Amino acid sequence: MGHRKLHAPRHGSLGVRPRKRAEELTPRVKRWPEKSWFDILVERLGNEAASQGVVARPVLLGFPVYKAGMTHAIIVEDRPNTPVTGKEVFTPVTILDAPPIVVLGVRTYIIDEEGYLKTKGEAWRSPYDAIAKAFEELYAGIPLIGISVKDVVRKYLHGLRKVNHGLVKPEPSSEYGFKFVAESSESELRDALSGEIADVRVIASTIPVLSGIGKKKPEIIELKIGGGSIDERLKYAEGILGGYVRASDVFMEGQFVDVIGVTKGKGFQGVVKRFGVKELPRWHKHRKGSRKIGARSPGFGTMSEPPQAGQMGFHRRTEYNKRILKMGLNGLEITIEGGFLHYGLVYGPYIMLKGTVFGPAKRMLILRHPIRPNLRWLPLSGPKIAYLSLESKQGI
Repeated sequence: MGHRKLHAPRHGSLGVRPRKRAEELTPRVKRWPEKSWFDILVERLGNEAASQGVVARPVLLGFPVYKAGMTHAIIVEDRPNTPVTGKEVFTPVTILDAPPIVVLGVRTYIIDEEGYLKTKGEAWRSPYDAIAKAFEELYAGIPLIGISVKDVVRKYLHGLRKVNHGLVKPEPSSEYGFKFVAESSESELRDALSGEIADVRVIASTIPVLSGIGKKKPEIIELKIGGGSIDERLKYAEGILGGYVRASDVFMEGQFVDVIGVTKGKGFQGVVKRFGVKELPRWHKHRKGSRKIGARSPGFGTMSEPPQAGQMGFHRRTEYNKRILKMGLNGLEITIEGGFLHYGLVYGPYIMLKGTVFGPAKRMLILRHPIRPNLRWLPLSGPKIAYLSLESKQGI
């Protein structure tokens, strides 16, 4: 078996062990970038970025979306120094449903004695007005959505109570049948935003009632605010507290983002499908079985390295530097005929990503400003889309 590594490298990365199921569908963002995409453009491109209206400002470093489906497009390649620069090229695209999020709370952090972040304080606001305003400004003119403002708020509060009983309580006498009881006073807000603060984050909630999924239970996530000084971040956080934020307020067309989420589950699989191990013909050396790895030696408490059968898929993963080709407010302009398979229609704001994204339809993903961007090429706008296929994908 000399020089075997040169001809048969190991199957499966050891960097993603253990390959176990994710704890929950809502992914946790383990790290946030030091600079937002806007800060990088201003720092690297200067006046060129300013001429395009790009300014360094406080901004949320992440945004939750729902995967709707895929189609394909013909774009004019704008990458420099390639054989196809300026020519029309084919590319698969992923459509993400991006309904606005509502900022329920603001949380500030300090550095403790051991150098770790410690919660200093937090303040909460009622989401009634934000949800109603978001619906009226983004969805009221769409006849196909078939739902009123009152129904949107009522379904959202009903789902929010299922997620966290401490935020919403039933109140049959109220307009919506529920009451948001976690609202903080003005003094609590001042206490949370004053003093020595090391980090500022918001507690945001999705509004899945406005998506094509049709579910009521929202996801509650914590998003970091980046860009500017701490005082500017605090002022920005106070400004969006109790309001709604669109994807276009967080990202821009042409930029790169990281995608964080949970992959499609495959269940318990063997080594051939799970790791791509080659299945050898049955002969004397392994006459007792095929599609097996043979001896693997005792582990003695260590994590096993040889390929073994086990869980495949439903893992938390991160894909780096996926490019945003287009963003818009009317999802019906990019919805394919008959709707996306296993999803339906995209009614409101959307994001079109170049290439594929892991996970099945309806899976919630978090888009994050790039943590390891390619600094050799920093586009200021998206490419020209010459053609977008809106043909039905049923039966394909």
